[in-house]
Amino acid sequence: MVRLGLVAGVLAAWALAPSARAQEETRPSFGEWLAAIRTEAIERGIREEIVERALADIQEPLAIVVERDRSQAEVVLSLEAYVQRRITRRMVTMAREMFRQHRDLLDRVGSAYGVSPATIVAIWGLESNFGRFTGVRPTVAALATLAWEGRRSALFRRELFHALEILNRGDVDLPALRGSWAGAMGQPQFMPSSYLRFAEDFDGDGRRDIWRSPPDVFASIASYLKGHGWKAGERWGREVTVSTEAATAIASTVERRDGSCQATRTMTTARTLREWNALGVRSAGGKPLPDSEASAALVSGDTRHFLVSANYDALLAYNCAHAYAVSVGLLADKVGG
Repeated sequence: MVRLGLVAGVLAAWALAPSARAQEETRPSFGEWLAAIRTEAIERGIREEIVERALADIQEPLAIVVERDRSQAEVVLSLEAYVQRRITRRMVTMAREMFRQHRDLLDRVGSAYGVSPATIVAIWGLESNFGRFTGVRPTVAALATLAWEGRRSALFRRELFHALEILNRGDVDLPALRGSWAGAMGQPQFMPSSYLRFAEDFDGDGRRDIWRSPPDVFASIASYLKGHGWKAGERWGREVTVSTEAATAIASTVERRDGSCQATRTMTTARTLREWNALGVRSAGGKPLPDSEASAALVSGDTRHFLVSANYDALLAYNCAHAYAVSVGLLADKVGG
């Protein structure tokens, strides 16, 4: 779960939209709301002792979480700026070193799930700096704050019940259930719903530990990508050059995709490499593309362009932002060759 952009300042209470102020005036107190959550969680089948222990120390919303959530007036980085900021020489060096250190394990995970080991390392690096920064906020308290606060209450309410279910299943103890201010957890930065669907116990110890176990971390990332359609042996994409004339022809003849997030709506539908050649798209070195019926969609930044395969959609599923998905692909290329 990667965030693009820089926080541009904290919004004061008086700056809230009128609808948000009205919502604040009509919603129950945090204590009343939490009591209702406690009742509903037990009705959902979560053991009472788990619910009581998880909610016992939550007396009020976490102020820092409210502040971060209301500070999302962001200056979004362009694709090029994001890649330059994240794919540094230091990041590449570290990714190659981590790839070398964990090569045997990564190969076993890659073989089991049909996912490129270099892509697993790239996501691991971009999400948590190879496990160094996984978040320190108590996940249940953070999600309770966001679910009560109201701006995206339905989303975070669901994630709160998912987090309680994780505790109910015994995958992790409450003190270890920590992550980002928005509830993203562990080294892969999974939301609780993604954890329940895709986390794996690859080391066979009976727990799906995405906080401390490299086998579980790598397998969970691979499971997520496989679950979102990653195809073994297929590259994510390639950088290409698009002349002004080619861009004009593409804009007038190639449709944009539909999709549930903005990134998918700003890429083209897929065409064959033969068709892209005819439209004037060339390899990064200026040579014609392979004369092939393989299909690819075009993703463009301000100055850089990429033809991407269906595997790129799996990267967008992880974080639906071209800057993120392209960064993962480029870092994986530098790691895996």
